[in-house]
Amino acid sequence: MKKLILSITLLIAGLTVQAQQVRELDEINEDNSWLKLGVNLGAPVGDVGNYSSFALGLDVAAQFMRTDNFGLGIATGYTKYFEKSSAENYDGLNDGFGAIPLGIMFRYYPQPEGFFVGTDVGYTFLTSVNSADGGAYIRPQLGYHNYDWNIFGYYNQVFRADPSIDIQSIGVAVTYNIRFK
Repeated sequence: MKKLILSITLLIAGLTVQAQQVRELDEINEDNSWLKLGVNLGAPVGDVGNYSSFALGLDVAAQFMRTDNFGLGIATGYTKYFEKSSAENYDGLNDGFGAIPLGIMFRYYPQPEGFFVGTDVGYTFLTSVNSADGGAYIRPQLGYHNYDWNIFGYYNQVFRADPSIDIQSIGVAVTYNIRFK
């Protein structure tokens, strides 16, 4: 997993080396900054897939376009992992559980409209878990964007101190861009 994180970091760093005008935070306007609101639907994989049938959540992010192609921001939201009716008994999980990520988002947009790549990295807090420890998370994404919408596929993993309950899911998400003024 360390190699995956390193590869994604190098990819994003390499893509941003292009000679571009760099914007400062005092240059925020409706053309380069927006609030992203959306929904996600995921399928739990790994051990949590034996416990949870699906995950449904809300995504909230604030993004600033540092250059015409590179965006960064803050991402959060809430995802509910729904318990299977025939779920195995996982110590500490009660009637499904929730995940609240708090992270930094990175996006690379090669064109003003079209495909993009990105990732969110940070920490996820868990709800309705007896041992309520969260963990570091990574959420790489590949999707399509235009001026108003983003649709993307993602892989999400929360790395916990207790590896028997690492939380992994794959899914799709849709977000709508609300412009800052």
